[in-house]
Amino acid sequence: MPIQSPLTGNALVHGHRIATGVHGPADGTPVVLIHGTPSHSVIWRNVVPRLVEAGLRVHLFDLLGFGASERPLAADTSVAAQEALLGALLHHWGLSDAILIAHDIGGAVGLRAAVHTPERVRGLMLVDSVSYDSWPSETWRAIIRDHFDSYTAMAEPDFHAMLTRQLQMTVHDPETMTGEVLDAYLQPLSGPMGKVSFFHHQVRHYDSRYTEALTPALSGIRVPVHILWGADDRWQPVSYAHELERDIPGARLETIPDTGHFSPEDAPGAVADAVRAFARRHG
Repeated sequence: MPIQSPLTGNALVHGHRIATGVHGPADGTPVVLIHGTPSHSVIWRNVVPRLVEAGLRVHLFDLLGFGASERPLAADTSVAAQEALLGALLHHWGLSDAILIAHDIGGAVGLRAAVHTPERVRGLMLVDSVSYDSWPSETWRAIIRDHFDSYTAMAEPDFHAMLTRQLQMTVHDPETMTGEVLDAYLQPLSGPMGKVSFFHHQVRHYDSRYTEALTPALSGIRVPVHILWGADDRWQPVSYAHELERDIPGARLETIPDTGHFSPEDAPGAVADAVRAFARRHG
């Protein structure tokens, strides 16, 4: 049976259709899950039910240009634009504030919100987040700088083989990212729009200037911050987590053993436990 998405509907935000999902009791503490790249909300599918069982009100969405959301080629899908999208979605959901659980480039979106609109952020959990100059990798920097057009034109089988290699690096055991799980991550990037969307909506916006610009502001963050990291993350080494813990006042770091960059995929129970505990402290 194909893996089911946790998304349940759509919202019109800034003229674009955004795929969304809301789960849990209406009076539960509001939690917003923000995915990263190369991903979409499927990464949260095994976390959401555990949070709902804990009585949390869970909101999630696919970033503009990602997953089941609209993918207009002319749209700005940088993390700065996604920050504005997040603010509009909070308004759409009727949330004055929420706890943000932000993974990978979603972490950059969450950090920007904590710096620019702290009154909307009840708490921020950074999950294997990009930060400082941690992204993109040297390989992706070279592709963006020197080979963007040729990679965008690569044959479909070669593109899927490349994505498969990339995705299997995100988990502790590559066998985790096979079969229906792998298919669920690849599905939005398949077909005539998939490859073009990946390079134009995701890769072309891999740019550390968005996080490096935040570095001087980290010491001024006053919202509660919890840092959750896969101990075996090969994409965002845990050394960056220690830097964030040092630079953000009151931040606490928790690592998950035997877990890679996609910690919600590798260890959904541990991620859900951390979110529940964080929500109890700051809900």
